[in-house]
Amino acid sequence: MKIGILGTGVVGTTLGTKFVSLGHEVRLGSRETDNPKALEWVQTTGQRASQGTFSSASAFGEIVFICLRGDVALPVVKSVGGETLKSKIVVDVSNPLDIAKPMPCPLLPDLVNTNSLGEEIQKLLPHSAVVKTLITVNCEVMVNPGLVKADTDLFISGNDASAKNKVVDLLHSLGWKNIIDLGDITTARATEMLMPIWMRLWGIFGTPHFNLKFVK
Repeated sequence: MKIGILGTGVVGTTLGTKFVSLGHEVRLGSRETDNPKALEWVQTTGQRASQGTFSSASAFGEIVFICLRGDVALPVVKSVGGETLKSKIVVDVSNPLDIAKPMPCPLLPDLVNTNSLGEEIQKLLPHSAVVKTLITVNCEVMVNPGLVKADTDLFISGNDASAKNKVVDLLHSLGWKNIIDLGDITTARATEMLMPIWMRLWGIFGTPHFNLKFVK
């Protein structure tokens, strides 16, 4: 499968490296055509890895992952445009954190409680299937759930059942067993609002290698 990833930070490169190791072709996208981080990643990751602009990665991917800071995700999606991502699955792995504020960062006030970043991306991409997932775990746990010494839970939200099923298959390939489908894209509000407690727990535990497990 061809996978496009928007973002060259630690989340994008960690996911990209794992997907390449699983046999997928991956293109990292950034603002520049010759982003130094992306070039270095390509050199160290192998022949199934490539890099380009945000638009290039979006056009390349059968599935496109948004791995960007919450405050830049919407402008980048706008710059790419809905036509490039039309009829594609877009997996939103961004959290709406206000990084201008000191740690633990609060959520951006316009994207909380009655709204979410996932919903706003879906509004920008009415002809794409936006799926929200992976945002409640650290990027190392994203690609290696075994770092947490239990079978923990992961959430998924989105309007398109078929798109969610395809993303679930990818998540299974990463090692995830327990995936809870919360429902349509509005349920991304709930998972995005878990970020404040996640950051508090990170400070208490002294490690990002933890996750939630729900028992009934």
